Amino acid sequence: MKTSIKLSALFVLLTAGVFATTVAKADEGGTGVRPKAKEVVTFKSLDHDRGVKVDFVKSESGKSIVKVYNKNNELLLKDVVPSKTDVSKGYVLNGLEDGEYTMEITTNNQVVKKSIHVYQDGDQKSFYIAQ
Repeated sequence: MKTSIKLSALFVLLTAGVFATTVAKADEGGTGVRPKAKEVVTFKSLDHDRGVKVDFVKSESGKSIVKVYNKNNELLLKDVVPSKTDVSKGYVLNGLEDGEYTMEITTNNQVVKKSIHVYQDGDQKSFYIAQ
């Protein structure tokens, strides 16, 4: 149980600032300050460490696409998420076998890829997202 809590805390810390993107803009006023673009996709842990909650920012195309691949690059899941407004969606990972997976999210003409490691932790499945 303590291991799960520690891993959950580690997961939150590692993914807190992962998806921030910055705008490449010329320094017009000579201030050296560049504004950050709004995060396109953010990850949070689902209740009870069962999976990942993905928050999507409103998409220009009105949809976002989530794909999950195994280590052999075989497509395991494809999900189209209508995102005409900000949307949150959860993905339960405890049904996956132990191993390495890739989650690829396409939204607002950007592709975000994250490696997910699923493993057995005592009597339950656990996971972390590698940086």
